[in-house]
Amino acid sequence: MIPYSMVKRVTTMAVVGAEENDDNKALIYVKDVKMDGWNYADAAIMQTINRVEECERYLKGLMNNLYDEQLTKDNKQFLDEVVQDKYPSTIGFETKLSPLKIDLIEPTIQWKQGMKRTGLIAKKIGVYPLWLKNGKRVSSTLLQVVDNEIVKYIPPEQFFPVKSKKPAIQIKNRRGCLVVGAENIDPQLITKEYYNIFNNTGVTPKRVLRRFIVSPEAALQPGTRLFATHFKPGEIVDIRGKTIDRGFQGVMKRWGFKGMSASHGQTKTHRRPGNIGSGGQKARVVPGTKMPGHMGNRWRIIRGVQILRINTKYNVIWVLGHNIPGEINTYCYIYDTLLPLRQSTTAPNFPTYLPSITEESLPEELYADNVHSFTDPTIEFKEES
Repeated sequence: MIPYSMVKRVTTMAVVGAEENDDNKALIYVKDVKMDGWNYADAAIMQTINRVEECERYLKGLMNNLYDEQLTKDNKQFLDEVVQDKYPSTIGFETKLSPLKIDLIEPTIQWKQGMKRTGLIAKKIGVYPLWLKNGKRVSSTLLQVVDNEIVKYIPPEQFFPVKSKKPAIQIKNRRGCLVVGAENIDPQLITKEYYNIFNNTGVTPKRVLRRFIVSPEAALQPGTRLFATHFKPGEIVDIRGKTIDRGFQGVMKRWGFKGMSASHGQTKTHRRPGNIGSGGQKARVVPGTKMPGHMGNRWRIIRGVQILRINTKYNVIWVLGHNIPGEINTYCYIYDTLLPLRQSTTAPNFPTYLPSITEESLPEELYADNVHSFTDPTIEFKEES
């Protein structure tokens, strides 16, 4: 802590901030205040001392780190064993059985046109090229399905997604809701209220939760695992994600304006938007005018994306295009497309792919019909003589 002699010199100042220098010592930002007698000076000294102590505790990281429970090494090891026994989490990319103590209900309802099934939560892990059978090179985005499990099912009678003061609209064919979770986390690092969401259903606590509106025929029991083979290669899906946060940007980067000339009479207007056309009787800014502002960090949906390839070992999906919203290692949501002319006419894996009722095991790599497999012979095009 700063000595009293140093604090006495700043009795006419008030602390307004602090940070840590290279020597791990607190640097105090102060500003002048009026001295109103010795009583005020003494109060300023005590206030300064208390503020410096708070800054020192903050700089030590006690407020940013987890609470130190003073656990011994043996106690910590015992708690880890209890967690592993109750929640046999995934190690690497291996597939574990559901933690539920009861057998899963395997639905056998046949798919019909118009039925809606659940989607997946996937992590964007990169962009990779693929080649079609006609020799064309295309870009694809890799999406990994990490620890997807059904957490909860809400029947149509209890699912009211829109909260309004008006009475609920009577819908003829109501739909339910499936809550899907992704990426297992340590139960010791979450709050009791968040833990109860998973404890009531016997599912390992998840980092990400997402609701998918489904038909009552596509309901799944909590604890059912979802794999990348929920979709088939060649199917068309919609992907929803949050775009990259670019911060405050100008009109050239945000809206693609050309900008002014680099010379010929331009004075500090090279990257400015110019006239916004709000003169005359309008005398206001027209709503929707393209101006500088915050760019990115918005939910966006890419519709009509084709699945090119699926890896069943690591649960990775290759989708066409490199414009999937979001940064690397961020999550996005994949579900059957809503475009009426691109919806599937053949039966998908409904309500999902269940390995227990599948007679034949799937190969490690699945490709769409128009995608060239790397195990096939190289494509060669010869000129006609």
